Amino acid sequence: MGLTFALIWFSLIRRRESTISNKDDYRINKHIRATTIRLIDQEGENLGEVSLREGLRLAEEAGYDLVEVAPNANPPVARIMNFSKFLYEKEKKEREARKSQTKIEIKEIRLRPKTTDHHKGFKVRDARRWLLDGMKVRVTIRFRGREITYPEIALEDLREIAEELSDVSIVEQAPKMEGRTMFMMLAPDK
Repeated sequence: MGLTFALIWFSLIRRRESTISNKDDYRINKHIRATTIRLIDQEGENLGEVSLREGLRLAEEAGYDLVEVAPNANPPVARIMNFSKFLYEKEKKEREARKSQTKIEIKEIRLRPKTTDHHKGFKVRDARRWLLDGMKVRVTIRFRGREITYPEIALEDLREIAEELSDVSIVEQAPKMEGRTMFMMLAPDK
């Protein structure tokens, strides 16, 4: 019990550290290497080129950090800001971007050339439900033994399935032979 809890706790801490690893991407305060910098204050106004010492003094007076935001510029651009708040806002934006990404799930129905029409009906009904839910469906027909000598039987089955599901789907990838399987990809019709 104790070891399991420790492993879970450690993985949570590692995950949190990996999301805040952006801290290493920026040089702040005394870690800035340049002698002169182009300074932007906390309101976003450009103060021009100043020495690093002057920039650090202005940042300390304002109660903020001096953060190098463009290290490759000549001279490097540094900004006076609250660094921890900046990291928090950046992480929040990344989280929102990940949340808004759509994940397309691919479901698969597997058949054989000798699959009966009754059994195929169940599979097609499942595929219809998945397509209506917005998932892609991969229809696979697996050959065994000498069945591989009659690929036209499997091709006809795939055409029938595509025709049955044509009202809710489009054929994204035409029937294709790969080893001892023939497959076709169906995508939901918008």
